[in-house]
Amino acid sequence: MSNQEQLYLQILANNIKARRKELEISQEKLADKCGFDRTYISLLERAKRNPSFLNLKKLSSGLDISLIDLLKDI
Repeated sequence: MSNQEQLYLQILANNIKARRKELEISQEKLADKCGFDRTYISLLERAKRNPSFLNLKKLSSGLDISLIDLLKDI
């Protein structure tokens, strides 16, 4: 993975974590809302996974945010 690609994942990770904390919900609660395992949320927030488009849509829904806002600064 290139440095630029890793940077994109880190920005996404920061956006996910910031929004989750803004909503004051746990990783487990977000995982339940999205139909994911809690460990998957943890991996996303640490930029260890590259989510599919459909998982990004589920995340944006679980975070009550538009996909555009979830991907801001990328």
